[in-house]
Amino acid sequence: MSFDNEKRNHMVALGAALYDRGLTPGRTGNLSVRVGDKIMITPTNACLGRLDPERLSVTTLDGEHITGDKPSKELVLHQALYRNHPTCAAVAHLHSTSAVAVSCLPGLDVEDALPPLTPYFVMRVGRLPVVDYAAPGSAALKEAVARATEDSRAVLLRHHGSLAAASTLDGAVDAVEEIEETARLHLLLEHRSPRYLEEHEVADLRSRFPQTP
Repeated sequence: MSFDNEKRNHMVALGAALYDRGLTPGRTGNLSVRVGDKIMITPTNACLGRLDPERLSVTTLDGEHITGDKPSKELVLHQALYRNHPTCAAVAHLHSTSAVAVSCLPGLDVEDALPPLTPYFVMRVGRLPVVDYAAPGSAALKEAVARATEDSRAVLLRHHGSLAAASTLDGAVDAVEEIEETARLHLLLEHRSPRYLEEHEVADLRSRFPQTP
């Protein structure tokens, strides 16, 4: 079977760790992994802190439900990233507090919402375009995410949260955690004229740690 116990238990463990640290409250956020043309994703209305490995949803890449509970309504966002980035095998989506707070601010750079405060943001996230608000799970949001992630593996969703893809589930979780931490730093440093990494420093990091768009 494509999704063995190890993959299922790993998703459950990561979901619990995110929930226990307050990074996605209540029944919010979702995780997925892809093997070939199949996706395993957390179920709709699931709490990441209380996932059951046997009830994780499995669908085709086109969204046909195969086994497990009904998939998250935000499966469409994961599909958009997998189609744009065939080398990516995992997606993580959080409704974390600081990232959502930043997503509600006016005047964001829609091409890159957060400044390069740390090397780890540049290395793990890269560029973070902003997607305008649309209802969760809607076709409009899927289309907007598909456009925004043509050249980026992560996005910030207005009034919603962060979304990132990577080659592994650990990597995708690292990326959304980095978005949250950088958003928190950005809010803490607001109006304090912080020093950002300079262009040549960012370019050096990108040459050392290249990302597949």
